[in-house]
Amino acid sequence: MASPTLSRVPQQVSLNLDQLLHGEEVVAIVDDDDAIRQPLRQYFDNQGLAVVESATGAGLLDVLARQRVALVLLDIGLPDIDGVTMLPQIIEADADVAVVMLTGVAELQVALDCMRQGATDFISKPANFDQIFHVARKALEKRRLILDNRKYHEELEEAHFRLRLLHQLSLKMNNVYLSTVELDEILQAVLVGITAHEGLGFNRAFLAMFSEDEKELRGHMAIGPGCREEAGRIWGEMRERDMDFGQIVQEIKKRCEYDDAEVYRLVRRLTVAAEESENLLIKAAATRRSVLVARGNKGTPLLLDRDWGDGNDDGEGGHLPTGEPLPVPHELLAVLGVDNFVVVPLYSPGRPFGVIIADNYITGRNITSVHVSALELFASQASLAIEQSHLYQEMQRRLAELEALYDELNRSKDLLVEAERYSAIGQMAAQLVHTIRNPITSIGGVSRILAKRAGDESWGKYIKVINRETARLETIMNELSDFVSQIQLEKQPWRLCELIKKTILLLQQEIKRQNIVWEIQCPPGGVTAPVDQRQMRQVFLHLLKNSVEAMPEGGNLTVIVGEEEDNAVIRIRDTGTGLPDSQMTRVRDPFFTTKTYGTGMGLTLVERAVEAHGGTFSLKTARTGGMEAVVRLPLHDQPS
Repeated sequence: MASPTLSRVPQQVSLNLDQLLHGEEVVAIVDDDDAIRQPLRQYFDNQGLAVVESATGAGLLDVLARQRVALVLLDIGLPDIDGVTMLPQIIEADADVAVVMLTGVAELQVALDCMRQGATDFISKPANFDQIFHVARKALEKRRLILDNRKYHEELEEAHFRLRLLHQLSLKMNNVYLSTVELDEILQAVLVGITAHEGLGFNRAFLAMFSEDEKELRGHMAIGPGCREEAGRIWGEMRERDMDFGQIVQEIKKRCEYDDAEVYRLVRRLTVAAEESENLLIKAAATRRSVLVARGNKGTPLLLDRDWGDGNDDGEGGHLPTGEPLPVPHELLAVLGVDNFVVVPLYSPGRPFGVIIADNYITGRNITSVHVSALELFASQASLAIEQSHLYQEMQRRLAELEALYDELNRSKDLLVEAERYSAIGQMAAQLVHTIRNPITSIGGVSRILAKRAGDESWGKYIKVINRETARLETIMNELSDFVSQIQLEKQPWRLCELIKKTILLLQQEIKRQNIVWEIQCPPGGVTAPVDQRQMRQVFLHLLKNSVEAMPEGGNLTVIVGEEEDNAVIRIRDTGTGLPDSQMTRVRDPFFTTKTYGTGMGLTLVERAVEAHGGTFSLKTARTGGMEAVVRLPLHDQPS
């Protein structure tokens, strides 16, 4: 084989070789002629390129198996195998390697065959080293462009995956309100996006959230290596066929709970009291800033400054944070089992929700600021989901309260009608008992006297009818009297302020129409007393209604609830027209009625109900004008 023309070794050419070879990549020179290999290797060494050499095809395959080869300068005429035949084996061993063929036969057909088999370029001997190096450099540049383009497309695919996942999450949150179950599905999908190969590619992801009382940060869910691989396969299926988002999340949830039993065990150990303000997780959530934990120069896990600045390049397109390192709690390191992880907070404008912790437990890949920034995007989506779920839960709670209030108003309407009817029936019954009982008693007495003195049996028969019917009427009147006067109590502990608030709702229309300003003053914790809820609400209703009717042109209605000794005291004050002193002694008379201040029967019923509870009722003129009704009730049940 003819040797190439050997020109002088030129001075080192300034090339951006870092873009041609990465890490431990080398150039392989394969030629059975030492006179070519040795000077060519020296030439490439002078250019700063790492070179290995081999005289046979078998030696090249051995090099490919042991080292990362970026470029092969391959002589066609090897002693053990033809170079053209060798090409498919090289490409099978490493599809990314660039191959430049060297031949002493300058035939176009040979060059075409080499190119068809996968060669990058072709050099005919003899050729000087400048020419060989120029072709080799172009081949490396072409290879680097292909690799960069592939990496760029992979990044586009990953970005497309992340955007598609985030879009699906947004649609899920926009189309439905998030119950607790739906929220867990969203969070599960977020963790899948963090760990899937097409997503952020973390090996593990843990979610810890504050308890409802915000006193503790607890591990909630996790995804580990087993589910990471399964999730990647599922998302691959999603690309191939049109799968429903809900079905995907359910499938992931079903498969991951079994595959990731270990990470679920770990996440349950993540429990931190919220009062531990210096704890790494609590501090990240409270300050709303991401935290990167990395190993320091002395091998100690350190918490690096949380401000992402223009730190040192990490070699993967991102910058590591700079600043004063701080030690990391050993308890957290013991739970995670790694000393390189990132903590990203979850929060709304009003409060923190928790944190996401991600690491590369399996691969050990360094975490860069680029990874953290992408992780924060997923964390923001998770925060939105949690916030929307909380808003939904709050809305559900408010709706339940409104429904309960609506039901209470409906029941109270019936109570109001019943109270008015009861008052009217009571007054009518009392008047009937009082008015009719005396004449009936007289008739009965006289008829009985006549029955004794009547000598004619025919007259005696009629007198007996009068006696019988009179006795019947007397019995009816006694029963009616008992009905009016009897009060059956069913006492239970009740918050008096709540009873008053519910009762005053019944008078809202009159209060608003008459421009009355009202307020209820209750001590912290309220006042609880054993009362019959139905009877006591009628008491409050009568008193409040009297106050409202006394202020047709507006005024102030004040209810003060408190405790004095062993009694609950309720004071109802108004600024109405009041009553003159001449009428104060008659207001509770069953037959006294005044249009200005209600009916006497109503106040009679109030007094009787209060007394039945073992309490007292009084009515007086308020210092500020109007009237003040005072109800005193025992705080504890009185012995019967």
